[in-house]
Amino acid sequence: MLSNEVIARYGVLVVFLNVLGSSLGLPLPVIPTLITVGAGITLATRGASPTLLHFATIIGAAMIGGVLGDLVWFQGGKRYGESTLHIVCKLSLSRETCVRKTERFFGRWGVRVLIVARFLPGLSLVAVPLCGAMAVRLRTFILHDGAGVALWASVGLTIGAIFASQIDGVFALVSHLGWHTLFVIGIALVLYVAYRYCRRVLLAKALEKARISVGELHALLANNPRPVVFDIRSAERRMLDPFVIPGAVLADERKLQQIVECYGVNRTLVIYCSCPNDVSAAWMARRLRRAGVKLALPLLGGIGAWRAAGFEVDPMMVATGVVVSGEGRELLAH
Repeated sequence: MLSNEVIARYGVLVVFLNVLGSSLGLPLPVIPTLITVGAGITLATRGASPTLLHFATIIGAAMIGGVLGDLVWFQGGKRYGESTLHIVCKLSLSRETCVRKTERFFGRWGVRVLIVARFLPGLSLVAVPLCGAMAVRLRTFILHDGAGVALWASVGLTIGAIFASQIDGVFALVSHLGWHTLFVIGIALVLYVAYRYCRRVLLAKALEKARISVGELHALLANNPRPVVFDIRSAERRMLDPFVIPGAVLADERKLQQIVECYGVNRTLVIYCSCPNDVSAAWMARRLRRAGVKLALPLLGGIGAWRAAGFEVDPMMVATGVVVSGEGRELLAH
């Protein structure tokens, strides 16, 4: 492996660049880097200068790199809102669900979610622009984001320090076996990313077969009986875009039983969300069909496609402290 002295000398720069790049969305192995640097510093400074001083410097570098990178996405979320969220989701291997999960976390914890966001894959990348879109104060954002980066970096360095001897042995074994071992590991990582990508493509194709277009929905709304349209966007997303398709009912996709009991199994149900590939709406439609609903369809493109087609939207109204749709009904359970 690299000399422990070299790691101790250049560890600060390596960690800064890795955390900065990762915060900007680059697929860098930051945690392995932190663990390696923590192990290298521990071995290099054993019996010499205090390791805690080195660790404090590394954590400071990680905080600066992390906050600088996150500020780019924070300002993007503040200025461009939903468009920035869709961009960062394209950088995630789990982009179909990352926005939805992050919005739920944010709805429950607010800006405090940044303290633990980096420990959960995909959460940090979306939570940062979401904070900007939700008008979190810059000072509050920097304090919470910096604390989260510091905690995250401290855990990585501590793991490296605790298992320094074992990590040194692993690198010695890799060196003994030859650097082609790293090539094999790299191939395995590439295959994993390719698998996730192929699974995403196959899922999108499978869901594409059972959807309704905005033009078809517009025509159905002129019929009697009208289909029931469900808006399952999160409360945070509705705050960013406080409009609904005319007659839409605000709903929670986790409350399927209440929906079936309220509307029965013979009504045509159309669901729209604000997630990439309409995955939340597609999954809800599939579960409704399994629950006995004869016709439940996700809306292709959601409310964005509805607007793009030139169809009207209704503003949501606030009454008795509850956000309701045009028909005054809701099935929310926040």
